[in-house]
Amino acid sequence: MAFVKDMLRMWAHSWKRFISIAMITLLGVAVLTGIYAGCRDAFRSTDRFFDAQGLHDVQVLSTAGLSNGDIAALRKVNGVAKVQAERSQEVTFDLDGRKSATMQEIGTNGIDQPYLQEGRMPKKAGEIAVTRKFIRDSGKRIGSRLTVIPESASSDTSDMNDTNGADGTNETNGTDEAPSFPTKLTIVGVVLDPQNLSNPDGYSAMTSFRSTATTDYTFFAPSDGVTGTLYTSATLLVKGAAAESTFDESYENTVKQVTDRIDGTVKTDRQKARRQELLDAGNKKIADARAEADKKFADAQSQIDANRQQFNQQVDQIVSMQAGAAAAGAAANGANAGAAAAAGATTPQLDETTRETMRETIIAASPELTQAKQQLDQAQSQLNEQKASTEQTLKTKENELKTSIPQVRWYVQDRQSLGGFSALKSDLDSIQSLGNAFPIVFLLVAVMMSLTAMARMVEEDRSLIGTYVGLGYGRLAVASRYLLFALLACLIGGGLGLIAGFLGIPAFLLVVLQGMYVMPGLRLEYDWLYGSLGIALFVVGVLAATIYACVQEMRQTPAALMRPKAPRAGSRILLERIRPVWNRIGFLGKVTARNIFRFKSRLIMTVGGVAGCTALIVCGLAINDTVADLGIKQYRDIYRYDLMVVSDDSDASAMRTKVASDGRVTSSLDVRIESGDLTVAGSGDGDSGKAGSSGSESIQLVAVPKKHLSDLGEMVTLQPVSSGILGTSGVGKTGSLKLDDDGVIVAQSAASALGVKAGSKVRLTNGDGVQATAKVSAVNRNLIGSDVYVSETYYAKLFDSKDAKNTKNSKSSEDSEALTWNAMLAKLSGSDTSQTDYAESLEEDSSVMKAVSCAHMADSFKFDLMGAVVALIVALAGGLALVVLFTLANTNVSERVREMATLKVLGFFDREVHHYVNREMMILTVMGVILGLPLGRLVGGMLTMALNMPSLYFEVEVKPLSYVIAAVATMAFALLVQLFVNPVLDRIDPISSLKSVE
Repeated sequence: MAFVKDMLRMWAHSWKRFISIAMITLLGVAVLTGIYAGCRDAFRSTDRFFDAQGLHDVQVLSTAGLSNGDIAALRKVNGVAKVQAERSQEVTFDLDGRKSATMQEIGTNGIDQPYLQEGRMPKKAGEIAVTRKFIRDSGKRIGSRLTVIPESASSDTSDMNDTNGADGTNETNGTDEAPSFPTKLTIVGVVLDPQNLSNPDGYSAMTSFRSTATTDYTFFAPSDGVTGTLYTSATLLVKGAAAESTFDESYENTVKQVTDRIDGTVKTDRQKARRQELLDAGNKKIADARAEADKKFADAQSQIDANRQQFNQQVDQIVSMQAGAAAAGAAANGANAGAAAAAGATTPQLDETTRETMRETIIAASPELTQAKQQLDQAQSQLNEQKASTEQTLKTKENELKTSIPQVRWYVQDRQSLGGFSALKSDLDSIQSLGNAFPIVFLLVAVMMSLTAMARMVEEDRSLIGTYVGLGYGRLAVASRYLLFALLACLIGGGLGLIAGFLGIPAFLLVVLQGMYVMPGLRLEYDWLYGSLGIALFVVGVLAATIYACVQEMRQTPAALMRPKAPRAGSRILLERIRPVWNRIGFLGKVTARNIFRFKSRLIMTVGGVAGCTALIVCGLAINDTVADLGIKQYRDIYRYDLMVVSDDSDASAMRTKVASDGRVTSSLDVRIESGDLTVAGSGDGDSGKAGSSGSESIQLVAVPKKHLSDLGEMVTLQPVSSGILGTSGVGKTGSLKLDDDGVIVAQSAASALGVKAGSKVRLTNGDGVQATAKVSAVNRNLIGSDVYVSETYYAKLFDSKDAKNTKNSKSSEDSEALTWNAMLAKLSGSDTSQTDYAESLEEDSSVMKAVSCAHMADSFKFDLMGAVVALIVALAGGLALVVLFTLANTNVSERVREMATLKVLGFFDREVHHYVNREMMILTVMGVILGLPLGRLVGGMLTMALNMPSLYFEVEVKPLSYVIAAVATMAFALLVQLFVNPVLDRIDPISSLKSVE
């Protein structure tokens, strides 16, 4: 019982150490669990929301629309739970200028159901539900009316339907119609689109650089009033996918099995079948046209033949009359009147030559007959010409049909293709990667501080330990006094850390997240396993340090422990050997130098602890500086052009004419821009960048005319980069990189994520879905977006001459069809504001699909979520620095009580004692800061390497101000700690402190 009472008394006496260990554990557990819990709560809430609204697992799109046969084929795929055929139509309306929207039919099979936020869901024709973004931008409300105009060419399917007249042919009725929606609309509800969770009322505009929306808004309409049997897409739910978390790899594997099956056979078969349907429909129209023309020509020929027969009868009648009259005259000279009459009643027999001669003579003698014959011959000639022309036209149509109907292409996409989903996932993944890295530093600092505190605590009780061991107490029982002390401090600190980690930090993160995304049903949850493991991690670390301290002392005999520890033997320090310096240092300075460098363990612990905390602060600020400069570096330095304008292929010429007529462009470069993919398959043979590398990245494929390859460097800064270590990269000289016909130039943001380097082989997918293997000639410095630059010649080699390997008669790339330059990179005159206004005005032009101002992008690029997390990390790192300095300062004082008492006996005033002690701590703090600043830059580089996000590369940047802030903050914490330490120095009693310890 006395042993327990003494143990409790010892614990109460060491309350400062208890608080220090508890606080360090609290901060470490809070960091370990807080960021993880916040991201996990967001992941789980959105996963529940996606399951409730039936967000599709797979979406199938087709360049020719989808027929009932396509839908039936998808239903038969193994692993597909549900298939929903969807119809949509793009429309325009007037809202402070021309705006576009997608009219989306609300599915009846429970897939992609909008989430009702206000009002009711539409049920009747003409009723729609809109998003809150539209309500905010338009100022309309529930009950407001709206008139829309369907786009003349809203999709590839309608285009094909207009040009070929054959789109939509299916296996049941032979003709499909493109979707059509009512145009007189009434708003009855406000909904949240599960495919886009961006918060329009927050600061979600920061995700605009990852936006993939093709229209401004989405309107949801019921099936009532929607016509057309051609589907724009098909959405699928996969069996077993709902049981997995949509953000886990297991979910991706489950969905991938189904997409692979669709890509394997269904896609190829249905693409061929759909094109054959279009060909059959085209051939049927040609056959119908030929039959109709033949019927008309036959009717016309019959009419001409009837008229010619009538004409011939009339001429033959005149011939007969003339022949009869001649015969009657001859008979009158030698016969009576009766004989003459009989001769007149009988037509004489004429041979065909004589008859034809008489016909020609009669026709030539009569102007009326001559004109009638000419009319008949002209009509016959015209009819023959029309028949020949029609037949030639139909034969030409038959020959052109196969080339006029392009190959049908399917696009099988999963949730990763949804801009809103991928943006949310990448944001949370990046924050979670930080949450996985920072606790390691906290754990190391906690172990160091625990070792320092517990070693001093055991050393203070060394004589008591010897007494207990001498009295027969086991070493384990004696050590349990300190182990239980450390365990209790860890458990209390860890428990408080769990409260902060599962309630406080997640609440803060979710407030920030809700400013960016709408996440219905969000709630905080506790993870017992992860929380317990978090505490256990710090308990093991602190107890290991405590056991080490106890073993170091208890390995001695009880007699040795009960005697005072021999003073440390005097020794010279290195500075003493530098006489010119040492001789100029005062007495107290020499004492301070000896105290700092003789006690190396204290030196290492203090400098190491301060350096670790400073490094954490610098690391947080480094991430903040890196993110803050992304927009400026990309849109001011890398992109040298001021404006990028993109149009449809059919509007490319009109777009260039429009931009040229405005007179704002000082120089320009016509290019072709397509959305595609860059894929690296893990082969391990070195051709794919790094062994085993794999993955895919959405890219912007930029084709440059072969005559203007050298002009690309005027619009984009071309700098070759090579991968470095710890977040660094070697950047070559500006202008040293040239685009040629031997390979593609890949953006650093894509190359870093996929492990691609110069000389690697990658698979490119162009805008038409055609894939080709390309060589990477260089990696270009690029931070935002994933651009891949390719020359016109190499583009043709990759995609246009794909069949050249299989046939000698295929056309060469030089003879292939020229590319349509659907985009323009331009430098503008005027201020940034005028350039932004000009880009906005261009977007209102019908020939312009997208106009992007680099000045606007540089000013508007933000990453608020990362900034909030960095602020949290810096605050926690500052708290850790304060606790570390407090622990070290108190340990320093407890070790040197007799020394302080001696100084007071020698006549030192309290202020002089303060200065004597604090000067050592300040010097050690400065040394820790000096070591921590570059260490922070190093750790910051390592952490930014972990932030692999789609279309982003974090080029580590630490501003001088950040180093100053970290150094000043650490020194400020040191000064603050002095305010707590000075009263402790003042309470040292010289008499009791200098009593003999024997």
